[in-house]
Amino acid sequence: MTKIWLGPAGIPLTAKDRTTIGGLKRVAELKLNALEIEFVRKVYLDKKSAEEVGKIAKELGIKLSTHAPYFLNICSGKKQTVEATKRFILDSMDRAQAMGADVVVAHIAYYSGLEKKKAFEVVKREVENILDEARTHGIENVFLGLETTGKVSQFGTVEEIVNLCKKVKGCTIVLDPAHIYARNAGKIDYGEMLDKVEQLKLKHLHMHFSGIKWNPVKATGFGNEREHMPINNSPPFEPLAKEILKRKLNVTIISESPVLEKDALKMKTIFEKLGYKF
Repeated sequence: MTKIWLGPAGIPLTAKDRTTIGGLKRVAELKLNALEIEFVRKVYLDKKSAEEVGKIAKELGIKLSTHAPYFLNICSGKKQTVEATKRFILDSMDRAQAMGADVVVAHIAYYSGLEKKKAFEVVKREVENILDEARTHGIENVFLGLETTGKVSQFGTVEEIVNLCKKVKGCTIVLDPAHIYARNAGKIDYGEMLDKVEQLKLKHLHMHFSGIKWNPVKATGFGNEREHMPINNSPPFEPLAKEILKRKLNVTIISESPVLEKDALKMKTIFEKLGYKF
């Protein structure tokens, strides 16, 4: 049976209390049911605060996820960058477990001059190391969610992440159709995208959604994302909603639109129009 969670990436813009707990309360007021906590530059919650956030989220019926800090690169030639990437991910996973979130989203790597096959092996090795260390710290119930990326310089095609998840226990894919659309120069086939993910036999699929601006990459047939935009037709949302309902998926969709909760509510309206009851 289909179950859909919808909410913003970060504290809703209309929340008067600009704390994480204030954001949770605003999500509940809006009758949304998910929140992704954004650790943009640092993991700003300590463990005790994360536990309190988790307690309130549970009381309000809100499903939590977290996004690890940006600017990660596990393939960097700089040891300092690789070690910082590992620490950011492990700290994010620790807080996620404390708050009862089941996934930490990460843009894991750039190719950094490596051939794609070699980059895959480096990512695989380092992700295995991160997850092994997480287990030694008692982190058992949190997936490392590798997000599909929007630039040709970044590790993170659907195929790469599905292949990695098949080989490394503890990973999951986070689909970002806007990134896929940009990278494919304004093209996306939702059925094909979900067919590729189906082989992972996921009980729950985590996604981001927004509109997006992109630039073509000269003489390649590919594109690079420029910036996230409000939901419009680039890419279209309703065909994705139809595909989710047709396949009876359990899915969290996080709005990464600049008008965070406004577009989460717009997605909710589309699902309701298609017959889904929240």
